[in-house]
Amino acid sequence: MTTTLSADIITAFRSISTASVADAVELGGRRGYLSGSVRQMLPGAGRLVGPAATVLEVPSPDPAPPAHALRAIDESEPGSVVCIAAGGADVALWGGLMSAGAVANRVAGAVLDGGVRDVEEIRRDYPDFPIYARGSVPATTVGRYRTVSLNEPVELGGVAVRPGDLIVADADGVVCVPSESVAAVLEAALEIERREREQTALILESGSLRGGIEKHGRI
Repeated sequence: MTTTLSADIITAFRSISTASVADAVELGGRRGYLSGSVRQMLPGAGRLVGPAATVLEVPSPDPAPPAHALRAIDESEPGSVVCIAAGGADVALWGGLMSAGAVANRVAGAVLDGGVRDVEEIRRDYPDFPIYARGSVPATTVGRYRTVSLNEPVELGGVAVRPGDLIVADADGVVCVPSESVAAVLEAALEIERREREQTALILESGSLRGGIEKHGRI
């Protein structure tokens, strides 16, 4: 998968909270934030930012390995975020071996609409690797789910995610920024953060929360 996101853009988004990014996406008339059920399970080294590599899994009794997910790990460009859609599946879409492959191939992190397992192993062996999921569960996908596509549009946590869209995630949750809106969202999010710093200073100086809200119109 090819991405046009520059290192400067990735670095800039690493300095911005997902709250500001989510608000900036909504200024463009769409929702970018994933369901709060998809949450930070392993924080890694900091805010997760990178282009999405998308995988779709569906229920299946076939005892097949997750071929498309393995391809995403091995073939995605360094810095990509592997995003696995499975409709909130109560099985582990990711584990220790996949984390090893992701670290070896310089994948930035994983966002899972389902579970993760081997949490203690990943925390011990790959502490810088961030994972966002609906929870931890020991069950394998083999014999329960199978992968059916790689780098096709998917729905992840209630949001449409396309390959190459920008994923931004931190302790508040996960946001998807449409690839064609990255520059506009970055500009808007930086402005939101600037105004919040001014608003915070005003509140601390004046001792009035309501006064700060009235002046800046933001809560």
